[in-house]
Amino acid sequence: MMNRKFAPTVLFLFLTTTLFAQWTKGKDKGYYKLSAWSVIADKHYTDTGEIDQNPTRGTFNFSFYGEHGLSKKLDLIAYIPFFTRTYQNNVVSKTRGNVITEGASLDAVGDIDIGLRYGLLKKNSLALSTTLKLGFPTGKTSGGNEFAILQTGDGEFNQLLQVDFGASFKVKNIPAYGKTFAGYSHRSKGFSDEIHFGGEIGFLFFKKLWVTGKLNVLKSTKNGSINTFTANGSLFVNNIEYSNVGLQAAYTIYKEIGVSYEYGSAIDGRIIAAAPSHSVGVFININ
Repeated sequence: MMNRKFAPTVLFLFLTTTLFAQWTKGKDKGYYKLSAWSVIADKHYTDTGEIDQNPTRGTFNFSFYGEHGLSKKLDLIAYIPFFTRTYQNNVVSKTRGNVITEGASLDAVGDIDIGLRYGLLKKNSLALSTTLKLGFPTGKTSGGNEFAILQTGDGEFNQLLQVDFGASFKVKNIPAYGKTFAGYSHRSKGFSDEIHFGGEIGFLFFKKLWVTGKLNVLKSTKNGSINTFTANGSLFVNNIEYSNVGLQAAYTIYKEIGVSYEYGSAIDGRIIAAAPSHSVGVFININ
């Protein structure tokens, strides 16, 4: 049962990938990013929010994220995890040193997100937009073995409707922005719907370095029919919850090209990994 309680926190990948997400880009402008993301954990939050042990598991992900302006007010958004590796290490006896349970791994594409953002308001330093994001079940829902059930997707189709409000400002002549968002995700195949909300604040130093702090919260409505722990052995189990904090640094190396690093960690949760994640990326920001 412990194996089935553990779930890597890949569900907040899409939320922690964006940097300039509160304003629409404008026609033929965009933000494009290639990222590598990883989390390794030997502990997890249980369904009651307590921390428990589990065999060491990890997820490694290569992904593309893009925002492309189709018009002045409409952006196309895509998140494509084109390679995901999830694995569980051998379970070794601490007394005899023998392997109790063989490890396993699974390599596959992850679940793809495609969306549209529409700018409702863009006046002076304020921006209000709404986003419709569709989550497609392109990941693999079975792999590993009976002791290490591994997956790269949850097998359900979801629709997230989100509203973002952002403002740009200065703090002692340092350019900055703040953003809040709230969204509701409807999920199929017996999974509970989800409520998303949070915010971020960023500061621009030396005209090249964005430092951004983020908070992403996910709450389950618990209206689904799938059992939390026995969703066909899925690592993407039902009724996951978390409050995730992150810190990102993005540095422009040459003109529109830059590199980024992000650290994220759940400060509380239900049925997710109790371990930090790390992400590095290369981006192009065309204004």
